[in-house]
Amino acid sequence: MDLPANPSPTPDKAIREAQDAFVAAWGQMAGAWGISRTMAEVHALLFVTGQALNTDEVMERLQISRGNASMSLRALLEWGIVSKAHKRGDRKEYFQAEQDVWAMFRAIVRERLKREVEPLIAQLHEIRDLTGVKQKGKTAGDLAHLAEHNDRLDELVDFFVTVDQLGQRFASPQGRGLRVAAKMLAKIS
Repeated sequence: MDLPANPSPTPDKAIREAQDAFVAAWGQMAGAWGISRTMAEVHALLFVTGQALNTDEVMERLQISRGNASMSLRALLEWGIVSKAHKRGDRKEYFQAEQDVWAMFRAIVRERLKREVEPLIAQLHEIRDLTGVKQKGKTAGDLAHLAEHNDRLDELVDFFVTVDQLGQRFASPQGRGLRVAAKMLAKIS
């Protein structure tokens, strides 16, 4: 996306303070979400300013190193919640955050499913498969205990497969499923 060549306006003091407070709050939340504080702060800055910024601007505003800024921007690009932009007449790369909150959270849900739920499902299947071999010579009690064990694992696998399927359905890139689901759930009393 090409952006106008003129520089971004400097926010007034009240807006700057509010932006800094948002960046700090978003950064504190990062630990609970399992991402780095700096990655969250870079995202927060790009989101709350609503402007495309280059790496130097991100470094200056957040007082972070070039390496930290570059790694965070690369990760945010991978998550799909930040994209590259180009300003005419400027050779630097600019980055802008997704401004549609629902699209942003759909991308986050998709990434969390891919990084956390899908590997867990694969591991649970592997663990479940460990008990499917060498059943010859087991007593009826051993087989009953094994069946109970496998039933517990099967229920857990079923739960996470269902969560993954719901996540995929509600967080599709083109869909409004997450928003619709959230609004429906909010109506339940």
